[in-house]
This record gives sequence, structure tokens and C-alpha cells, in this order.
Amino acid sequence: MTSRKLYTLITGSSSGIGRAIAILLSAQRNLIIHGRDLERLESTRNQCQDPVRHLIWQFDLKNIEQLADSVTALLSENEACVDCCIHCAGMVTILPMRTINHKTVQDILNVNVLSAIEIISTLLKKKVNDQQLRSIIFISSIWSNFGARGYSLYCTSKGALDSLMRALAVELAPDIRVNSVLPGAVKTAMAEQGFSDPVIVENLKHDYLLGPGEANDIAYAVEFLISEKARWITGQQIIVDGGRTINMSLK
Repeated sequence: MTSRKLYTLITGSSSGIGRAIAILLSAQRNLIIHGRDLERLESTRNQCQDPVRHLIWQFDLKNIEQLADSVTALLSENEACVDCCIHCAGMVTILPMRTINHKTVQDILNVNVLSAIEIISTLLKKKVNDQQLRSIIFISSIWSNFGARGYSLYCTSKGALDSLMRALAVELAPDIRVNSVLPGAVKTAMAEQGFSDPVIVENLKHDYLLGPGEANDIAYAVEFLISEKARWITGQQIIVDGGRTINMSLK
């Protein structure tokens, strides 16, 4: 049993789904709240229960080469271990394939996939995390399983994330459970432009049997998956999309 304090690490928790997860889990867990913008991270922490219990990790996940050192230093300086890692950080770039360049590809893969690999690899090192990791959750997307014009990079990154989830579930069992949550359209700051378009909103009303989602709909699914109530669930894509992906109705 480690003498170091246990924390749940939530990447991308300065807004949207990540912030909702942090606020919900703050009542029962010590958190490491990650993001790039310190002011927004402080805002998230202040909305959490007992804010002084929670750590802030300000880091740009595009800087993949410095990531492992940053995680290691954070845990060492705070005498902390991570028992649950929730990778919510995500980057969306909507571009036709003919305009995509290597830099754009590298940035989105770093944030959406490679940073998750680097974080987990670091947390699996005994000297860094004292073998305390027990649960991993990736916030993926229903676009992991489907396609959309202009979303080639996003679909690619989320598909890779879910493939990683399945492989890790096998490799890390029985000590560590690994699952993905696949949201549909959720009202967040990232999706604000789409939700302001009346045509898109009307399409959402038709396509989503239960209507568009809220960030807390995803947070509640995460809360279940990291709990003992989900002790027999690993290697699964948990789709939370208001019925979008089973609706084949024509307009």
C-alpha cells in the first residue's frame, strides 16, 4: 500500500466534458486537473468540491517530447500517485484531405492519441506511480466508427484511440481496466458554432432520438465505469449518443 496520496488524472479538464467530469468526481476523489490555460484550470478547480484538494497540471499535449518528464515531476513534487486516468483532451480540425499537411496531422495525433500513450506508459513505471493505476478511460467519439466529410484526421485519431483501448485492456488485465466512452453531439464550447446553426440544430433533432446531449451525460457514464459497479467491464466502447448511431430513419 503506497503512502502517497491517490489522484484521478483528467486531461482536457479546463472546459466542456472534461470540466463536467472533474466537477462530478471532485466530491469523491482527489483530482489532477489538466489543460493548457491556467485561468480556465483555476476556474474548473474552483467549481470542484473542496478545491484545495485538487492539483493543477498546466501542459500543452502537443509537446509530446516533454510530456513524460512533466508527469513524473508533477507526481514526485506532490507525493502523488494516479489510480485512474481519464483522457478527455481532444482536438478537432475540419479540413478536406487535399489541404492536410504533416504538421496538422502531427498536432491532432499528439493531442488525441500519442499523449495518452505517453501518459499511460509513464504511469505504468513503478518508480513513477508505484503500480497504483487501476482504471483508464478514453473519451473517444462515435466518429471512431463512422465517417464524415472533413473529419478524416479526427476519425483517424479516435479510431486509433479505441484500438489502443482494446489492446491495453488485454495487456493490462486483470489489474487495470480500460474502456472508451463514445459521445455523440454534446453541447460544449467546442461545439458552440455548430449548435448556433439552425440547420444543424434541426438535423440534430431528427437524428438524435433523445436530442443532443449535455456534458454531464458523459460524466455520469465515466463515473460508473471507474466505480466498483463496473468491475467486470473492460475493453468496451460505451456509446452515449442519445440513439444517434442506431437511427437509420430517412427524413
